[in-house]
Amino acid sequence: MTTTHRRDASATRAAILRAGTEAFTRHGFDGVGVREIAQAAGVSAMLVNRYFGSKEGLFAEVAEVSMTDRTVLGGDPATLARDIAAALVHRTAPAADDLSPFLLMLKSAANPRAAEILRENIERHVEAHLHEVAPETCGTDRAAVVLSVIAGFWLLRKVIGSTALNATDEETLTVTLQKLFEVLLP
Repeated sequence: MTTTHRRDASATRAAILRAGTEAFTRHGFDGVGVREIAQAAGVSAMLVNRYFGSKEGLFAEVAEVSMTDRTVLGGDPATLARDIAAALVHRTAPAADDLSPFLLMLKSAANPRAAEILRENIERHVEAHLHEVAPETCGTDRAAVVLSVIAGFWLLRKVIGSTALNATDEETLTVTLQKLFEVLLP
């Protein structure tokens, strides 16, 4: 009697997605291959391609999932500037988790196709969410400027480790950012 090993398709897909998220976030689109992702997920490269079509397909799914999560942008229009500032300071603290949509973007942006996928997801999810909670940003450059401030602050504080930003207490940083976001999100 032979026994066949049955895979749980949703668990396999989720494992590949988790491994892809970690790999792309740490190494970028060009810094990792399907085989490495498959190995980290405990599957074959063929299964990665079966579930996602290609490395690009997996990257697109990782970007989709990553950009859908609200890591910094809040949902309450009345406290939006304060909430963005507080979340940004918290998420960029030196001891904060390094896996984030920002690092996915930073490490993969040099690849033109990856940058295109990221841009589409940022516009579809992040900018669209900001337009929902701050409708006055629709049809203006304000949402993009807000996201640029977030990205620049994240880069300097979390990735580069700006001495000034990391030496300043979190309350002061939050108040400073809140004032800036209040100008951008009246």
